[in-house]
Amino acid sequence: MAKVSTMEELFIDELRDLYDAETQLTKALPKMSEAAASDDLREAFDEHLGQTENQVERLKRIFELVGEKPTGKKCAAMAGLIKEGDELASDTDENSVRDAGLIAAAQKVEHYEISGYGSARTHAELLGNDEAARLLEETLKEEKETDEKLTELAESLINPEAAEMASDGGQRVASKTKTPARTTSRR
Repeated sequence: MAKVSTMEELFIDELRDLYDAETQLTKALPKMSEAAASDDLREAFDEHLGQTENQVERLKRIFELVGEKPTGKKCAAMAGLIKEGDELASDTDENSVRDAGLIAAAQKVEHYEISGYGSARTHAELLGNDEAARLLEETLKEEKETDEKLTELAESLINPEAAEMASDGGQRVASKTKTPARTTSRR
């Protein structure tokens, strides 16, 4: 690929990176869901898979807006984050400790996406592409909401349960039943 020398080229490069990242994530989320011991966490991953598929479609619309084919540029960062999550899942027993690790891995992904979508949205605004900026902002909001949901799930249920396992020698098995989440706000 030629060197990026204009803001337009940088924007297209960012879109390609995000497109590949989201495509990789559509393959990783079902594995994360399967690895989760908690029904609540499994549901969160399944819900985010649907969002991610919609985000891929949004990116395709943005590619149309800028007259480019929707193709990805290998996102090494997402590949690395997914690999870390896979390793964690295979190296941990299926219980709340694994779930705590899966949430941490998923939040690393969310933070990467928040950064990528925030930059791309700002660049779309600078380029005067209001529709692309609007679509990117929509995805950015979803990524932030997912991050907040994961934080709430971790703080209200998963992490306390995992910490409890440490105090009883790891004998407790994660609950397969739904537990109402305590609402927290950090704003």
